[in-house]
Order: sequence, then structure tokens, then C-alpha cells
Amino acid sequence: MEVKEQGLQRGLGERQIRLMALGAAIGVGLFLGSANAIKMAGPGIMLSYAIGGAIIFIIMRALGEMAVHNPVAGSFSRYAQDYIGPLAGYLTGWNYWFLWLVTCIAEISAVGIYMGVWFPDVPRWIWALGALGAMGSVNLLAVKAYGEFEFWFALIKVVTIVVMIIGGIGMIVFGFGNDGVAIGSINLWIHGGFFPNGAQGVLMSLQMVMFAYLGVEMIGLTAGEAANPKKSIPDAINSVFWRIMIFYVGALFVILSIYPWNEIGTQGSPFVMTFERLGIKTAAGIINFVVITAALSSCNGGIFSTGRMLYNLAQQGQALPAFAQTTPSGVPRRAILLSMVALLFGVLLNYLVPEKVFMWMTSISTFGAIWTWGVILVTHMKFRKSLSAPERAALAFRMPLFPYASWIALAFLALVIGLMAYFPDTRVALIVGPAWLVLLTVLYYALRMAPEQQRNGTSVIGSAAMPQRR
Repeated sequence: MEVKEQGLQRGLGERQIRLMALGAAIGVGLFLGSANAIKMAGPGIMLSYAIGGAIIFIIMRALGEMAVHNPVAGSFSRYAQDYIGPLAGYLTGWNYWFLWLVTCIAEISAVGIYMGVWFPDVPRWIWALGALGAMGSVNLLAVKAYGEFEFWFALIKVVTIVVMIIGGIGMIVFGFGNDGVAIGSINLWIHGGFFPNGAQGVLMSLQMVMFAYLGVEMIGLTAGEAANPKKSIPDAINSVFWRIMIFYVGALFVILSIYPWNEIGTQGSPFVMTFERLGIKTAAGIINFVVITAALSSCNGGIFSTGRMLYNLAQQGQALPAFAQTTPSGVPRRAILLSMVALLFGVLLNYLVPEKVFMWMTSISTFGAIWTWGVILVTHMKFRKSLSAPERAALAFRMPLFPYASWIALAFLALVIGLMAYFPDTRVALIVGPAWLVLLTVLYYALRMAPEQQRNGTSVIGSAAMPQRR
């Protein structure tokens, strides 16, 4: 029996949220996608990740200030609804739902690709379907089950990177795997300098760098189910920047010190190369397993996000009321099931065009992420304006350098959009993304103005009511 009044339950502990924040910042892109970014920027890619990490930290502090003040499941969609207006909340919620559907399709496709290394004769769509079924089942249990799976998924990634960094430093300083001869860091500047492709190379890599950070904002969605959001959310957000510096910049420092940047990617994953040099014979299998868990983690988080976002949209009157119902254990089952049904389209794509689906999906999701981050920053500005001076002074978790940091972050996001328009490979995102937003806007106004809704004074998709302060 499903009970609407039951609502979500605060079953996520500090341990789980802390690892979820770290896991969200470490994706498949670090293990495999970093090679393409290195080709663009050379050793200067470390600067790209550091700059991108600083921008993400600004965005997360803006989101964290609102999440601690008002910890709700819909997070930035609810805040956009409250402080910008119903259309903004509607567009942000449905766009984020679509973004994670696309990302989940890419991730379950990735599972099929990586499982193919071990089982080349099994069609990819079977693995994609299995991944969807497994992660969907986890989400249909209690939120504690989701949190526990994410904890262990993140731990696997963290341990792998830590071992690689420690082993790599051993090579650089003590000559491990190099007959005791210290490798040093000379590779960082002898092959064309630290910026071999100049400033253009760094700029070209920014779009790929920002895609790697997609998912960090998911921490805001946990606020409605965190046992102690006023403590766990600030702790998780404050750790984002230094974790990015350690796990992204630190790992890339080790890799680029050991190997010439222009050779990385020509012999497979740099992580595999580093482990093999340390004498680990099964390095390829280990990294393949880690990447599969990273993809499953992203899929797990995506189903969680789409379910909670659809639940929030229903609460705001911007989706069918049935999706606002939860089980006695606090799970929005109907919202999750609809998302899983939509994700079956990804399984179909893996059957029809297995070679193209991953590239299509990842390029489209980048635009959705930048839209979400931009809305978070604009909403936060509106949120600050809505508060009185005493309320602003009483904020428990304040964004630093406001509003200057917000404008800098918005300018950076605009730069990334411009770069996506400049390069042919990413222009598809600027076609599909805006087209989706236009379609959502048309549906919003069309269904608001439907005769039946006019007679009833209500709306299926959006409410004309003024936003409520909570």
C-alpha cells in the first residue's frame, strides 16, 4: 500500500553522504576519459581541472547555503520554483530528470562495453538491461540501501586512486618499477612545455573537464533524506574542492610525471599502464572492474535523482499527483518505476545502435548540467535578495565572496557554452538541449491553458500560484 502522507524518510547518514559526495566527483571520465583531455591540453590539463573544480565549489556552496536553510528533496528545482517562479522550477526539474535519463543511458551502455572485455560474445543490450534491473531494484528498497551501495561504490574508486597515487609517487621519488631509478617530474615540461598547445589547448579541454564533474550537485538532492542535513551537507560540500584537487589533479600529476603526455592514450588507460609498471599483472582486469562499478554508481545515482526530482515535480503540481506518493519506507516507487521504464529506451538503443549510443548521450547531457548549474547560481542570488538583513546574518552556511563569485562562475559557464558551439563534435548538445527546453516550455503553457484546466482552475503541468516561502 502506498501512502502519500508518509513522505520521504531521513535515512542517509553522514558516513554515506560524505562518500557519496566524493563518489559523485569521481566518475568514469577520470579513469578513461582523461586521456582525450590530456591530448588537448598536455600537462596543462591539471590547471583545467583545478579551475573547473573551483567553479564547481562556488556552485556547490551556493546550493549548500539554500539546502541547509531549507532541506527539501527537490533541491534546486524547488528553490527555482520558490525564488524565480513556477516555469523556472518546472524547466529545471524536468531538464534534470531528462539529463539523468540521458546520463544513465550512457552509463548502462558503458557497462555493456566494459563487460564485453570479459564476455565479448554476449550482446551489450543484455548487460545494459541487467545493470538497469540491478540498480533499479536497489532504489526500490529503502533509501538506506541506496546510500549503502553508493558508499561501497565510492570506496572502490577512492581506494583505487589512492593506491595509484601512492604507487606513482613511489616511482617518481624512489624509482619503484624503474630499477630503483627515480623518474622525477621532468615529463611535465620537456615535451613542448607545460602548455604544449598553448591557451587554446586548455580552453578546448574545459568542456570535457566540466562534463567529468556532472553529478556533484546530486548532494543537494540528498538534503530531504539526510538524517542531519545541517551538519552532513556542509561537511560534504566543503570537502568537494580539496577532494577534486587530490583525486583529479593529484592523479594526473602522477600520470603526467611518469609518462610523456603525447604518449598517453596510445597504449590504453594510463591507470592500467601505471599499475602494470608497479608489477600488478592483472591491472587491466582490476581497472575494468573499477570502471564498471563507477558506471553502476552513476546509474544508481541517476535513478535516485530522477525518482526524487519527479517526486518533487509532482509535489509542486508540475507532474501527475500519483508520483508524489511514497511507500511506507519512504520510497517514491511510482516515480522511480517511470524513470526505469524510460530508461528501457536506452536498452533499445544498445540493441539498435550499440556503437553510437554512448557518444550521443554524453554529448547531450553536458548542456543539461550547465543549465542546472546556471539555475543554481541565479536562484541563489534571488534567494539572498528575498532575505532580510537579520535573516542573511543568521544563515548557518554562507557562500563566500557573494555576489562576485557567482558572477565569475556564471561567466565561466557561458564560456563553456561558447566553446561547445565552437567545436563541431559538441554542437549537437546545443541543438538537442535547447530544443528540449523549448518543447517543455510549449507543453507548460499549452497544458496550463487547456480548457478543462481553465474550468477547474488548476494545471496539470504548472501552477500559476505565487511561489511559497518555506
